[in-house]
Amino acid sequence: MNAAAPFAAPPGRTLIAGVGNIFLGDDGFGVEAVRRLGEHPLPEGVEVIDAGVRGIHLAYQMLDGYHTVLLVDATARGTEPGTLHLLDATDPAATRTRDTALDGHHMTPDAVLALLDTLSAGTGGRRPRRVMVLGCEPADLAEGIGLSRPVDAAVDEAVRMIRRLVGADPEPPAGAADTGPAGTEEPTEAPAGEPAAETADEPAPAVAGSHPTERNTTPC
Repeated sequence: MNAAAPFAAPPGRTLIAGVGNIFLGDDGFGVEAVRRLGEHPLPEGVEVIDAGVRGIHLAYQMLDGYHTVLLVDATARGTEPGTLHLLDATDPAATRTRDTALDGHHMTPDAVLALLDTLSAGTGGRRPRRVMVLGCEPADLAEGIGLSRPVDAAVDEAVRMIRRLVGADPEPPAGAADTGPAGTEEPTEAPAGEPAAETADEPAPAVAGSHPTERNTTPC
C-alpha cells in the first residue's frame, strides 16, 4: 500500500468500515473507532458500519457504488503502539493476491481487497474509485476485551482524522500544532519517542506513512 494523499473530501458516496475482532484486545481498534465516530455528525453520503470479522460481507458491500472506502483497523508495522498509519490501497497491484483464504471469519483487509475484482466480475458491482486504510499500531492482541492504553488514546485522534477526510471537520483540530504529525495535512513518519502533547504518561498518537509491503495482521 502507498502513502495516502493529503486530506480532501470525497466527491461521491463514502463507506467507512471498522474491522477487527473485539475479543482480541487491540484488534478491536477499528470497531471502537467507528463506534465513537457515530457520535458525531457526518456529511450526507457518508455511511459508517461495524464490519467486525465479516470479511466477505464487507467485500460485497464495497462494490455497492461507493466512490471512496476507508477501512479502519489495527495494523502492525513495528512502530510505537498507538501510532496511526494512513495508507492508500486503491491500486489492486498493491494488495495481496497470494495465500488469500476464503474464510469469512478470518480475512485481513488485504485479503478483502484482493477479492474485489473477482467479486465485481461475478456480480457486476463496481470497485470503489479510492480505497484507504487508517491503521493503528497495536500493543496487545492477546485474547481479552478492551484496548490497551496507547491504542485507546489513539481512537479520538483517528476520529478527528476521519472527519477531516470526509469534510466534516476541514480545519485541523485545536492545538494541532502541538500534537506532532497527527495534525499535519500529509502523514509522515513520526520520530520514535516524540514528546507528549498534553501529559507525560499519555502521548498524543503519531501519524506515520506507509511502505509498499505493508500488511495488516488483523483478521476481519
